[in-house]
Amino acid sequence: MKVAVLSGKGGTGKTLVAVNLAAAAEKCTYIDADVEAPNGYLFFKPTETQSRNVTVKIPYVDDLKCTGCRKCVEFCKFNALAYIHNRLMVFEDICHSCGGCLLVCPENALNEKEKPIGEIVTGNSQSVSLKLGKMNLGESTGVPIIKALLEDIQDPVVIDGPPGSACTVMETIKNVDYCVLVAEPTEFGKHNLAMVHELLKGYGKPFGVVLNKTTDQDNPSKEYCTEENIPILMEIPYDEKLGRLNSEGLIAVREDVHYKTLFEQLYQKIEIGGRS
Repeated sequence: MKVAVLSGKGGTGKTLVAVNLAAAAEKCTYIDADVEAPNGYLFFKPTETQSRNVTVKIPYVDDLKCTGCRKCVEFCKFNALAYIHNRLMVFEDICHSCGGCLLVCPENALNEKEKPIGEIVTGNSQSVSLKLGKMNLGESTGVPIIKALLEDIQDPVVIDGPPGSACTVMETIKNVDYCVLVAEPTEFGKHNLAMVHELLKGYGKPFGVVLNKTTDQDNPSKEYCTEENIPILMEIPYDEKLGRLNSEGLIAVREDVHYKTLFEQLYQKIEIGGRS
């Protein structure tokens, strides 16, 4: 089973849930697809790490062949090409690597080169295998890194997804079996939960919600789940001990029997939900 853990924004406890869910599943692959700010490794502290670059193809110009027809400029909807002072310019940072400019060039004046946009790091932590993606600063999208992360993976898999509902999230959930949404008990948390909920409805993916940092006070996120008939998989109370473990980069499942039991039960509920 492939499980994606999502949230409408950062800071809800998404990584807390993803890390502990992977640890509770024991023999599991944990994938950190939050490529702009991966931090799962801070908890798992992987050993035997290896890394490899992720590259994309971007165009470069043969000035001797370019006649300045501007067909490639007109084609590019991302404005990554411009003809300035009798020369074709390529703005690499906003190129989306679609390759269309090469196809429309009548003079074959455009070719492609590899550009590194990030890296994938792999490692191990007890019975958990780790894969995490890191996007280089200034890059326009992490989608190619997420695609590379999700290649050749074997079940069971827990994916720590990017926050929000952008293209990176859509790429993350494309082939998963179940999605876990993590929400905090605030109006802002409710708003962002609704945003991701709308995305998942469009994909037809089974999902449930983990309510984090719950107290005896009103919980707008819980109210939203009730109104929308969204299954609540687990409520994690606001707990000073859990907060301390998390701040010290420790995995609660490996430190506390109570939380080991709770996350094992959560994984069982997800397995049932993914099969139904």
